[in-house]
Amino acid sequence: MTSHHAPTRRTVARGALAGAAALLLGATPALTAPAAASGPGVAPGPAAASGGRGLRLPAPTGPYAVGATVRHLVDRSRNDPWAPEIGVRELMVTVLRPAATGRGFPRMPQLTPGAAEVFTGLAHLIRPHLPAAGADWAATLTHARTGAPTLPGRRPVLLYSPGGGDSRAMGSSLAIDLASHGWTVVTVDHPGDASEVEFPDERPGRAPIRTTVLRPDMDAGTFRTMIDTRVADLRFALDALGLDRVGLYGHSAGGTAVAQALHEDPRVAAAVNLEGYLDWMDGSLLPVAREGTGRPLLLAGTDGFRDDRLDRSWSALLAHGGPVARRQLADSGHWVFTDYAALVPQLQAAGLTTAAGRAEMVGTLDPRVSVPAVRKLVRSFFARHLPAPR
Repeated sequence: MTSHHAPTRRTVARGALAGAAALLLGATPALTAPAAASGPGVAPGPAAASGGRGLRLPAPTGPYAVGATVRHLVDRSRNDPWAPEIGVRELMVTVLRPAATGRGFPRMPQLTPGAAEVFTGLAHLIRPHLPAAGADWAATLTHARTGAPTLPGRRPVLLYSPGGGDSRAMGSSLAIDLASHGWTVVTVDHPGDASEVEFPDERPGRAPIRTTVLRPDMDAGTFRTMIDTRVADLRFALDALGLDRVGLYGHSAGGTAVAQALHEDPRVAAAVNLEGYLDWMDGSLLPVAREGTGRPLLLAGTDGFRDDRLDRSWSALLAHGGPVARRQLADSGHWVFTDYAALVPQLQAAGLTTAAGRAEMVGTLDPRVSVPAVRKLVRSFFARHLPAPR
């Protein structure tokens, strides 16, 4: 056994950032030219007043406080497809539950200090319209409370799979809102795919913070590995957490994965695909689109992202009939289903992204409209098919 000194957070962050930056070279440069604000965002004031610091997430709308617990899950039956030297497949998840009270318990940060330091260097490489500097990603707090006591009783569970290149942290607002209405929500990171994932320790083959291996020029083989791995991750999370009859929802690649997991795993009662393709990059359909499904599935998209490939793969599934519905948000972009819906307008108000950058990411719709619309869309679907007790 080789002994070593534990690295400091800053050393870990710098090492992770250097490795990820090398992989992401060639990404489109960030758009950082100042732009005038075009409509109020969700609490834009602190961002504008402090050069991008203090970005705020919208508060949940349900009757319950929300408690948060972070868990490290290890699947010893699989190796990691992105880093085989690790020898196992690991996941980090956040479990969000309705809480008896949130008073006296600290608010969970959207990103830990170590993850925020890495993300600060990666943000404009992963999402070119995010700023290369000026935003204090470590300062954003969620509305979940670490250590808050859980309400008694069994509650239906929803699992969230984020988009390719995104971490579970960027789905915090919707997940916490769902938990505030009575569901238990588990947000799942997919290491090697996610921008950054922080583990509680290091192990042979990886540092405490893993960064994405994805590149801007993703090929068909990488896409297939990503989706297959995500489906296996979600099914393992059900095993590890002892779950049955659950709901899944996911964004982009996460939407693709949850639709396919619905098809493969009878424990999944219903799913929401937030703008994920239902085909492979070679044009062949996923089994769920080719064969259809008898369980409820919502396909939710935006007018800003809609293209022939999405229409073709979604239409193939819809042609089978069954409990599958399609909805579309107007004046919106692909990342309106994530925390960026609230954060990017604040970055624009602070002069840290352009109006064009905002429109490209989340659309022009005011977040005071888009955020509630997305929340209501997902919440009403699960209220019909996997209702939470009151």
